[in-house]
Amino acid sequence: MSRRAFGQTWWGEAWIDALEGIAGGSTGRLSRGRTYARQGRADDLTIQPGAVTGFVQGSEPDPYSVYLDIRRFRDDEWDAVFDAIAAKAAHAAALLDGELDPGVVEDAAAVEVELLPRARDLRTACSCPDDVDPCKHSAAACYLVADALDADPFVLLLLRGRRRDEVLDAVRQRRSGGRDVEPTTDGDSGGDDEAAVGFPADEAWTRELAELPSVPFVADAPGRPAAWPSDPPPHAPFDGQGLRALVADAARRAWELCAGATDTGLALDERADLARRAIDASPMQRELLAERSGVPLVELEVLATAWKMAGAAGVRANDEPRWTPPPLEMAAARDLVTDTGFAPRRVHVGGNRVTAEGRLQFRRSHDGLWYLFSKASGRWAMAAPPEPDVEDLLLRDLA
Repeated sequence: MSRRAFGQTWWGEAWIDALEGIAGGSTGRLSRGRTYARQGRADDLTIQPGAVTGFVQGSEPDPYSVYLDIRRFRDDEWDAVFDAIAAKAAHAAALLDGELDPGVVEDAAAVEVELLPRARDLRTACSCPDDVDPCKHSAAACYLVADALDADPFVLLLLRGRRRDEVLDAVRQRRSGGRDVEPTTDGDSGGDDEAAVGFPADEAWTRELAELPSVPFVADAPGRPAAWPSDPPPHAPFDGQGLRALVADAARRAWELCAGATDTGLALDERADLARRAIDASPMQRELLAERSGVPLVELEVLATAWKMAGAAGVRANDEPRWTPPPLEMAAARDLVTDTGFAPRRVHVGGNRVTAEGRLQFRRSHDGLWYLFSKASGRWAMAAPPEPDVEDLLLRDLA
């Protein structure tokens, strides 16, 4: 299977060209950067006016912080860009549809404003000891910015210093008569900006949807969400990093459903869902999950292990308070443990738990299954998938 490429649009490709320009022909660092980007080593990538920040996991335990600086336009340069976009309704409509019309770039270039980045417009910095520009970590971030550009051309305008709403407001003003624009030849009168700004949101939400086409499932892994141009406003009950995590999780659930999964855990309680998310999280992401959930990291590791062994049932068994099953059942379980070779004086029954030598514990759960736990660093953690009988767990442990 071919490796995925970066810069799938012509404006995304221009960004890659700028990156290769500052690399000065040093393909080794760029190759490593592409590998890092494909491996998902870049985390918490934030795109803002004139800059990109993020973290890239290298060979060391702690990730490196990366900073990209892009030259922002002056006000007079923005006037030229706004005029170019407003010159035709189709230009703004194309932007809203995820396309960058070449005519916008050409019209801006005609007045000496280069909308597409050049090598001289881009600078990188990284906390790693490599003092080259770009290093492999900043190159990885640059390749993921190309993904964001492919997904939304407004990212290019953001990198040049203006947010989406600022650009559209300026274009609306020009098309409504605030500034003179050239007559168009595509049938547009120049006074109605509906084509440039879309239609009312209530109409979008209430319109009748057509039947979705059947799309073949070809992805071998869930997609990675592109970085978005700006974080949510300060008053929002979430931040950009948390929202990115939720979007990535939703993409994974959707992929699992398309791949044939029958249950993606949408009905999980908070503890089980936390354990599920911890399974595929990087060490840095697990620390963040622990911090934001208020669950100690060591406890989160235990929950993740329980989920790995038995899913939501494992998390419930891990959290289950001590309770008292029928005494004869527990006595029989104790006999099985001692018959395996554990000294009887070192095997104890307490509620639903049979503890052997202080290092192994067999727990009878309310779901009728037995779970094996082992003790490490003073904490019990699930050590094997559940079995209907203690004897099956003993055979597995002895094996």
